[in-house]
Amino acid sequence: MIKTLVSPCSVVVGFGSQKLKLDRSCKKVKPGAVRMELTISQPDDWHLHLRDGDLLQAVVPHSASHFRRAIVMPNLKPPVTSTAAAITYRESIMKALPIESSFDPLMTLYLTDKTHTDEIKLARESGVVYAVKLYPAGATTNSQDGVTDLFGKCLPVLEEMVKQNMPLLVHGEVTDPSIDVFDREKIFIETVLQPLIQRLPQLKVVMEHITTMDAVNFVESCKEVTPQHLLLNRNALFQGGLQPHNYCLPVLKREIHREAIVKAVTSGSKKFFLGTDSAPHERRRKESSCGCAGIYSAPVALSLYAKVFDEAGALDKLEAFTSFNGPDFYGLPRNSSKITLKKAPWKVPEVLSFSFGEIIPMFAGETLQWQPSFE
Repeated sequence: MIKTLVSPCSVVVGFGSQKLKLDRSCKKVKPGAVRMELTISQPDDWHLHLRDGDLLQAVVPHSASHFRRAIVMPNLKPPVTSTAAAITYRESIMKALPIESSFDPLMTLYLTDKTHTDEIKLARESGVVYAVKLYPAGATTNSQDGVTDLFGKCLPVLEEMVKQNMPLLVHGEVTDPSIDVFDREKIFIETVLQPLIQRLPQLKVVMEHITTMDAVNFVESCKEVTPQHLLLNRNALFQGGLQPHNYCLPVLKREIHREAIVKAVTSGSKKFFLGTDSAPHERRRKESSCGCAGIYSAPVALSLYAKVFDEAGALDKLEAFTSFNGPDFYGLPRNSSKITLKKAPWKVPEVLSFSFGEIIPMFAGETLQWQPSFE
């Protein structure tokens, strides 16, 4: 039920636990001069790359300023393949956080052909490892140590994950060079994911950063959705020349796929939740003869998700997507803290400068309409 409360100078529309406030000055205002605010439970980011070293120090404050928790990806050099390594990595993240930050990094293990079932038990007992990440070997950044034999060498580990109720996070692309890069997600669903779910129906699976209509139609598992795949199609890679800062993996797809993802995400389905896949690289590593895959979206992610839901006329469904569906899937409590999104134009910086170099954020130099802030 939607309740509307009216006072002489404001309108507050409640959507469940949300508050959509339209503040009007009692003075005469120009047509359209309406301030909008949307207060929601603080979101979590269920797919985040924080890197390490100088990059970690630079980017972690951006995520910590908006998100309460985040699933942190393990594809470092060397990868985070053990619980001990995950604990050490978490300590590094905690040291990099701003003073008095309440941000909670939820750690993951990098699945390899050599992962042992005992490691899954240790991970569950640790209280800091929440999932295991599947990278097909060679699929994306730092995936060279990934899986080559999922149904052979990794099957005992997957069975142990079922026992321990440990989710499997999937980078859903095949790596066969004979498969067209734009078809790799579709073929992965057909040849890997569907057989996996049929063989281990109790395994909790997250198909991360979905990019196609085929993935939308595959509803057996929960799916995490990035801002870039909601807002950009593959034209964004080539408009005005080659655009390296729009290059990510899985690669952007046709407009029909982007539209299908937007429709699914804004439908209110509990099968979808927020995961930015924010993946920072130094500018010189993106603008090179062999540019790295990854879009740095952390500073603008909430503004972009609000843009998508606003344009779809579905702001009443934004909170569930950003703040409820993810923790419900992971069996974690929903956040009690709140964050307010104000509809007030602001310009994304052209570049973020640090002592080690520069990072170009998603939508650099463009004006966005929604801006997050704490109450």
